[in-house]
Amino acid sequence: MSIAEKYDITAADSSHFDEIVDLFTSPEELFMIYPGGTWPFDRLQLARLEEERSDFTVVLDDKRVIGFANLYKNISGDRFFIGNVIVAEAYRGQGIGRRLVCHMCDLIFDLYAPTVYLSVFTSNTSALLLYASLGFKPFDMEQRTAPNGDNTALLHMRLDARSW
Repeated sequence: MSIAEKYDITAADSSHFDEIVDLFTSPEELFMIYPGGTWPFDRLQLARLEEERSDFTVVLDDKRVIGFANLYKNISGDRFFIGNVIVAEAYRGQGIGRRLVCHMCDLIFDLYAPTVYLSVFTSNTSALLLYASLGFKPFDMEQRTAPNGDNTALLHMRLDARSW
């Protein structure tokens, strides 16, 4: 069993909200993971996010939340995205993010659509490398403005079930 496999992945509920909020440790990290959020991130923002998204999912070490992700559809409703993927700092580099993203891909392929989409800032090198290693391919990019006013690039990627 790998280190990542010893942790449980399960549906999140409101009892996990405080720990999910605590995963975001800085305004910069919040922007990278959830650009629509404002610092400090809180339960109210997470509850609003839950109204817009589905399949809130957590990774647990015993009963402690160490990872989080969810799903959402684009405006036209024809594409399913993995969103807000985050792993607690102390647990990064152990394969937990990979396992969580794979779990979310399986959810989309099994329940919703034959293609998974996600968006990632090009400055988030570890996430870019993870997604590329899983077979995600870039298909579009857009300019965004970071909280400090700098321009940044948001890369849109996709993965087809037939290459999974």
